[in-house]
Amino acid sequence: MTSVLGSAAMLLAAGFGAGITGSTAGLASLISYPALLALGLPPVTANVTNTVALIGSSVGSVSGSRSELRGQGPDIRRWIGIAIIGGALGATLLLTTPPGVFQHLVPYLVAGASVLLLASPSLRAIRAKRSKETAALEHSGPLVPVTLFFTCLYGGYFGAAAGVMILALLLLGTDKSLPAANAVKNLLLGVANAVAAVGFAVFADVRWAAVVPLGIGCVLGGRIGPAIVRRVPPTLMRTVIAVAGFALAVKLWLD
Repeated sequence: MTSVLGSAAMLLAAGFGAGITGSTAGLASLISYPALLALGLPPVTANVTNTVALIGSSVGSVSGSRSELRGQGPDIRRWIGIAIIGGALGATLLLTTPPGVFQHLVPYLVAGASVLLLASPSLRAIRAKRSKETAALEHSGPLVPVTLFFTCLYGGYFGAAAGVMILALLLLGTDKSLPAANAVKNLLLGVANAVAAVGFAVFADVRWAAVVPLGIGCVLGGRIGPAIVRRVPPTLMRTVIAVAGFALAVKLWLD
């Protein structure tokens, strides 16, 4: 009984930390996934359980980002279908292909997203000089929808640092502020995760006893994250997220 309560308490704490890091940096799995592995779950089982539990992070972060989401309806409607399809295909790939197909690419994707995140102000300044029309930043051709599709596909498949990738994409491909881009990131990634989670709940070995405490912690932590983003200077926030992304990339590469 003590070990069960101890495991639940650990998952609750891990979920709280994952909710905060997920809603601010897109790195929820940096905390929640290793916590599930530490309990002895096999990697694929931990992955699908983690995806289901992280719905809580999305619920908390989106509910805490209502002010930043206000006025972003057109972009959300334009991209939400892409997130749904990408998340569904990612879950299908996980369930039908041998484990490890994407994992070899993950460290490089995470590191690349971290570089783009750090460089996004300079890159956006270059884009602004080339186009005096602000609208050109919002409708930057196929860059955002195409990259978003593959990022959501990856999110449905494995998901570690998918939020960093989406955040870097939105900061590079649009003129959104960091809090606004972070809010849209939380919503779109939450949709992709939710679609994948439905498939995992039906067809995969989800450990529901772990989902409950981890998910509750994610809701609580996710609710706090957007308030942190509002108060921390954008440059500092970008730097912290990028450094955490590089750390995760190194860890995944070494593993």
